[in-house]
Amino acid sequence: MKLRAGPAVGPLSGRYLPPGDKSISHRLAILGGLAEGETRISGFLDAADTRATLAAMAALGADVKESDGLICIQGGRLETPKSALDLGNSGTGMRLLCGALCGHPDLLGQRLALVGDASLSGRPMGRITRPLGEMGAVIETLDGHAPLTLRPARLRGIRYVMPMASAQVKSAVLLAGLFAEAETVLVEPGPSRDHSERLLPAFGVSLFDGEPGIGVRGDQRLRGASCHVPGDLSSAAFILAAGLLAAGSDGIALSNVGLNPTRDGVLRILRAMGARLDLVAGDAIGAEPVGRINVSCSELRGIDIPAEWVPLAIDEFPIIMALAAVSSGTTRIQGAAELRVKESDRLAVMSEQLRRLGVAVEETADGAIIEGGSVRGGQVDSHGDHRIAMSLAVLALVADGPIEIDNAEWIRTSYPGFVDDMRQLGADLEWMN
Repeated sequence: MKLRAGPAVGPLSGRYLPPGDKSISHRLAILGGLAEGETRISGFLDAADTRATLAAMAALGADVKESDGLICIQGGRLETPKSALDLGNSGTGMRLLCGALCGHPDLLGQRLALVGDASLSGRPMGRITRPLGEMGAVIETLDGHAPLTLRPARLRGIRYVMPMASAQVKSAVLLAGLFAEAETVLVEPGPSRDHSERLLPAFGVSLFDGEPGIGVRGDQRLRGASCHVPGDLSSAAFILAAGLLAAGSDGIALSNVGLNPTRDGVLRILRAMGARLDLVAGDAIGAEPVGRINVSCSELRGIDIPAEWVPLAIDEFPIIMALAAVSSGTTRIQGAAELRVKESDRLAVMSEQLRRLGVAVEETADGAIIEGGSVRGGQVDSHGDHRIAMSLAVLALVADGPIEIDNAEWIRTSYPGFVDDMRQLGADLEWMN
């Protein structure tokens, strides 16, 4: 499906409540299915990716009910699913489930298959199968990619020094460590999202300092919990960018935004580029900090993005690249090779689409050099990547003509309400068959 996005005809304005955090929703669906008793989740993201994870837990025997925006999961006892678990486009769902299931005591000696769509089947899975294999997991891949075949077995705790900072690898190994003998310790080379570490204690799991690293002891029982999902900063980033670009926009207020310090890199980068952002801290939701962000139209400038900020903003680089295209001066990105193994090769795809719109971009092995200026309208392609589709739609606000985005239907995997929310603020977006 094609999305047509037109230049802004006036300022954007209004209040905005972002959808539930995608990363946290995935984790709560899995933890709720593993935990004994009832888990109640409010604010769960209603999107294709998170629905796939929730459906997988139901196929594994969890009793999932929904009522008035509340997800109730009765878990604690897993069973072998009747067919392959289809995770669709969700890398988080597949990697975390692989860790949670490969040593689960209810599934020992069984055979499980985890499958996904063409995009997910192209993403690397060796980064999780290697440490899980060291723990004793039996996992078959197709040349290091999905589909995955699991034969759950008894696991042993390990000390694993991660070659790269990755919240998905860390979470998969921690979940496997819950069902392993002895202790499992992970050492990261740098910070990554810590949602799992914040959530696990609510389910009765004790973590410890691995000096360095983080550790978990095996044979721990999870118990049900009541949890609320804060608003997704990654989704809110598109609205922030729209408010920064549309001339005259002033005081767009974003409420209930998750402000976890392990993923606030996009806010650091935008401020360094000259963005006028006003952050007001609110009450924490469980262990997650939240707050309000007010944004106004700003004159942005290109910067050299510090490499240490990259892991804290890894999902937001498509919109950061879009903003760089219309900032004054040059933006340099380095240390971002991880972007090549997301839903698409985001460095290559964003560079190509920006060039189609008249932007000077030099793609490098681990980043890009973007010369800011003006953007023309035209025809682009998201290559099935939801964040690229939304980034190009936001960029259209300041293009000299409409931008038509092919394969934009993938937006539904993470942010089904994006077009409606942008329209409500005053943007010109239209679906085209």
